[in-house]
Amino acid sequence: MAKFRYRMQNILELKQKLEEQAKMRYAEQIRQVHEAEEKGRVLVERQEHYRQQGIALRLDSLSLLDIRENEQNVRAIRDMVKEQEKVIRREKAELERRRAGLENIMKERKAQEKLKEHAFERFRQEENAAESKQIDELTSYVYGNRT
Repeated sequence: MAKFRYRMQNILELKQKLEEQAKMRYAEQIRQVHEAEEKGRVLVERQEHYRQQGIALRLDSLSLLDIRENEQNVRAIRDMVKEQEKVIRREKAELERRRAGLENIMKERKAQEKLKEHAFERFRQEENAAESKQIDELTSYVYGNRT
């Protein structure tokens, strides 16, 4: 029996490597999104801390310098939170772009695998036909020699 050799195997292997690379880039982007979200959560917690500190300053003492400093801190943190939200949106957009790219690469690999399966099926049919022909010839030869 002949050995099956898919003539576009190198293309299939290339598609598999590209898919693995795309998966790694996608996983890295997920990590970056999580890091950006975590940084955003930390900033929001700091913002809330400064707000609580401002309330305490207004209730406990009327030090105008401390209150102004606290208000500046609250504004600075608010700006940082807004900037971090922009970063998170950009990271999520990049994540979506990489997901779409990964999806396309996976479709291409699956198409190559289907082509390989079809080629293997044709190979099996050809081998079965050749084997059947050999059996028929052998049977004809054996039957022809008996008479």
